[in-house]
Amino acid sequence: MDVSPLHPLFAAELTGADLTREPDAELVETVEAAMAQYGVLVIRDARITDEQHKRFSRAFGPLEIPSRIPGAARPQGKRAIDLELFYAGNIDKDGEIIAYGTEGYKLAQGAERFHTDSSFHAMPTKWSLLLGHETPPPEAGGDTMFADARAAYDDLPGSTKGQIEDLIGIHDFWEGRRRAGLKGEITPEMRKIIPFPRVDHPLVRQMQSGRKALYVGGHCIGVIGLDETLGETLVEHLYTHATQDKFVFRHHWRQYDLVIWDNRCTMHAATPLLSNEYRRDMRRTTVNESGPEMSAYEWMGLAEA
Repeated sequence: MDVSPLHPLFAAELTGADLTREPDAELVETVEAAMAQYGVLVIRDARITDEQHKRFSRAFGPLEIPSRIPGAARPQGKRAIDLELFYAGNIDKDGEIIAYGTEGYKLAQGAERFHTDSSFHAMPTKWSLLLGHETPPPEAGGDTMFADARAAYDDLPGSTKGQIEDLIGIHDFWEGRRRAGLKGEITPEMRKIIPFPRVDHPLVRQMQSGRKALYVGGHCIGVIGLDETLGETLVEHLYTHATQDKFVFRHHWRQYDLVIWDNRCTMHAATPLLSNEYRRDMRRTTVNESGPEMSAYEWMGLAEA
């Protein structure tokens, strides 16, 4: 196996790994070491099944199980849905293309702002692993951009580091979506559909390596102890700093790419697939640092059917 950098600051490609087989100690150690150094790891041509995807993911931590809307029945449609996977892209429950900008696509457009998976709940998130089952040609769009929040922290002035060292950020799913362009008022009914309450996370996280990282993705909306305007201004300042081009790696997807990223020290953003001509079927696992395999709704004591 070989690990090759893809960007001057972070992100790398792993070659020579066979993900169709049970992960052995060498593979696990190689991936863990690469992720600790690079934060994002690309594995090309990972032609694996959903079960192999989950098995590989579980070698690095317990799965976060997707939360079901309280009271919702199991998804019904022509498309086979694995309840242990997160689905992204433009394919509906019957396997048909969801047109960009339509009602069924609006919530997903929030992913076009740099964000961190799972920062809007309290589970101890670790990595996300996204596999491209069907991907459009590069000229059609649909790239994913990643930002290195460790390098962004390193680049801050010392005075700013001192200012934010012990501050706690406020994360909110729906407010994050509104700031990402979701139109209209956030109603109590909407919060019942996805009922995550506001949660708190430090603005600065320290990795096992000792490096520190900003934790201010698109769901971070303010700071405990600061008034709303000051908190929002500080968060937006840090967000703008962390998403400068020099900190960003842009991944151009090919079919069967598996991309792994560390939610604790990177942010990512989707780019729009503006053509409705192409199918985009993306499936993701997220693993936690520790704990049982369960959904965030269960972890936080929210009701599930």
